[in-house]
Amino acid sequence: MKARIKHNKKIIEIEDIIECRSFQKIKGMMFKKAENANALLFKFKKPNKSPIHSFFCPIFLAIWLREKEMVEFKIIKSFTLRIKPKKDFDMLLEIPWNKKYCNIIKDFYDDKINENI
Repeated sequence: MKARIKHNKKIIEIEDIIECRSFQKIKGMMFKKAENANALLFKFKKPNKSPIHSFFCPIFLAIWLREKEMVEFKIIKSFTLRIKPKKDFDMLLEIPWNKKYCNIIKDFYDDKINENI
């Protein structure tokens, strides 16, 4: 699956996204090695502000969406509790920090960011 997200008047294409269903929604990025991980998409039936955590997860970029429009994005470090956006969302895209997606993550941050966070 592919996604196209508009950010700073630029369209960013993200490929190899896996849509999470049932058990995958619970597991998400947990216990995955960053270099082997694909981006994950979580869809919700209703807009909400449900928090996420990053226990046992590699570092990733979280992008919260509502009706396919970006609400917020944030780099999520490992072992962080209770992460949530300020506005309601109905989809969450998690993009692991690895070679495959590194340039996409840099597109969201105009200034130089540390590749090793």
